[in-house]
Amino acid sequence: MSDPTISSENSGDIIREAPVKPVAASAIVEMPAQGAGYGQGGFGNRGPRGPRGAGRGRPGGRDRRDDRDEPKSDMIEKVVHINRCSKVVKGGRRFSFAALVVVGDGKGNVGVGYGKAKEVPDCIRKGTEQARKSMVAIQLRGDTIPHPITGMHDGGLVMLRPASAGTGIIAGGGVRAVLEAVGLKNVLSKSLKSNNPSAVVFATLDALCQLRRQETIKALRQA
Repeated sequence: MSDPTISSENSGDIIREAPVKPVAASAIVEMPAQGAGYGQGGFGNRGPRGPRGAGRGRPGGRDRRDDRDEPKSDMIEKVVHINRCSKVVKGGRRFSFAALVVVGDGKGNVGVGYGKAKEVPDCIRKGTEQARKSMVAIQLRGDTIPHPITGMHDGGLVMLRPASAGTGIIAGGGVRAVLEAVGLKNVLSKSLKSNNPSAVVFATLDALCQLRRQETIKALRQA
């Protein structure tokens, strides 16, 4: 095979190239492209990786399946009000939070909790735990209340009246949260005094605890 020569028109010099040796097809090895092979054990910018999904069980790793496997609670949780309190210290202001939470199962059981912490999630969690511990059973008549009732707590005064099917819950704020958590669907209500969320919620709970069914009243009279 003769030595090929390439002449340069600009400089007039003659450049000789080394002869090219033929290479067998079996000796050619294809290298993966940059970034290819992710998930199949290839090599990319980050080096070799194992099969997809590997490393979920490694220490410190989080498996997304854990969230799906956790049983969902059937309790109705409602945050009525979050209060922020600030304290002036030498370095500035220090904030703390308090959450008023209502928890019910929608079947006649309801509880109210008040949690305090330096962070909002912590105070909600504390309020929820306290509400679960303080749940009480309410005597209902279907999806409404047996009779008109008025509840009072501190400066709050709440009036409740039974309603026919299809009326819905005519209430707002803390009163509505308590009525929905206990499982009522047709109730008329009116807040007569203070608008403080805590007073209204506990006044509504006081009214619900005074409810008595007709069978219970008859049994008490016969006794």
